[in-house]
Amino acid sequence: MKQHYACGSLEHVVNRRMFVNGLWSGAGCLAMSLGGLLTGNNAYGQQLRASHKRILNIFLHGGVSQLESWDPKPNTDTGGPFRAIPTSVPGIHISELLPFTAQQMHRLSIIRSLDTKNSDHARGVVEMTTGRKQAPGTEYPHLGAVAAKSLLPENFPLPAHILVRSSPGGRNVESEFHKAAYLGPKFASVAMYDGNPPPFTQRPDTLTPEADLRRNAMRAKFDARFAGRRRTAETDAYHFSYDQARELLEQRQVFDIARESNKDRERYGTSEFGKHCLLARRLIEHGVPYVQVNHADYDTHHENFDFHIEQLGEFDQPFAMLVHDLAERGLLGETLICVMSEFGRTPTINKTYGRDHWGTAWSVVLGGAGIQSGAVIGKTNANGTAVVDREVDHGHVFHTILQAAGVNSTSDFDIAGRKFPIADPAKSAIKELLA
Repeated sequence: MKQHYACGSLEHVVNRRMFVNGLWSGAGCLAMSLGGLLTGNNAYGQQLRASHKRILNIFLHGGVSQLESWDPKPNTDTGGPFRAIPTSVPGIHISELLPFTAQQMHRLSIIRSLDTKNSDHARGVVEMTTGRKQAPGTEYPHLGAVAAKSLLPENFPLPAHILVRSSPGGRNVESEFHKAAYLGPKFASVAMYDGNPPPFTQRPDTLTPEADLRRNAMRAKFDARFAGRRRTAETDAYHFSYDQARELLEQRQVFDIARESNKDRERYGTSEFGKHCLLARRLIEHGVPYVQVNHADYDTHHENFDFHIEQLGEFDQPFAMLVHDLAERGLLGETLICVMSEFGRTPTINKTYGRDHWGTAWSVVLGGAGIQSGAVIGKTNANGTAVVDREVDHGHVFHTILQAAGVNSTSDFDIAGRKFPIADPAKSAIKELLA
């Protein structure tokens, strides 16, 4: 089903699949080109399971409707045609468009009281993934960069901040949205596309391993001479990325979902998002500190109900399978799960049967590591037009995610002797949501 956007923002004018999903940059880009997306062996992955926490962020780009997902209001003037169905937690109901997720609700919790006071796509993406208000002349690190720096185990061979998404196509207008800012390019995102292993990750047939070793020894010698006079954070990040690529060159299989059983691939479905969720499971199993999976096309200014049937129909089963599998494999206690958008959608239904941008009263879902399961935080009024209990915003969510993952979000990063607050000092975590 093809979406016809009405908001007119640049992200949509260029390409609906080019939503601000974040791309590789800095060292991440180099790692991709050299094969630096590879992982350690299974034994190492098993060792990592008990060694550190991870964050899995599912970002529903365009602004999923809270009324068709996490905070339905059936039989009201704003509720639309869908029913609210019971979940695995008595008393908690979500939209009938999410029947599989409803059965995993005992492992998740809903925040129904976000008021981010924003209705702009680009700004919303930045604020939800940095936990800060966007301001001219300022740049804060993406949640993935913060998680990568804070949760990265010593001598970890993988990129610590991986984005799984569809191919952007066309002109790139989105690379700024997964930056590491002052944390440095080592922690910027590395992107994987369309559920496939990264390209250029096999040694050319014409290059023998012995010749490759000699070539790299010469490179290391030249690098050391250069660093003796001109060493910078950027050159260090370059060397880190290149060395990581070399170390991981022989272990491409970890990113190959074709190695999963036919049964697992059937459970996750044939959609692109299903493949992305299965890939995310593999990355989490191998200890990647931050994995983000993007799912786009929720900007439903036209035919909101039809498009949510399609989009949430694609989202529901793979996401529920991912939550289930992480729990069954003993990984959910170490993995913080978040499902977010840049904003929600208006309670009012417009003349083209759509819902427009709405940052005033909407929802986010958290679960897994450090989160009180089966809870609902906050409340909107009867028809979803306002928050009436426990209002929070992106800053509170950012603190909550980090603290649930074991990061002291009230502390600072020390960058070259200068202190940078990890999260907005004016905000705090949602304490009643923390386990």
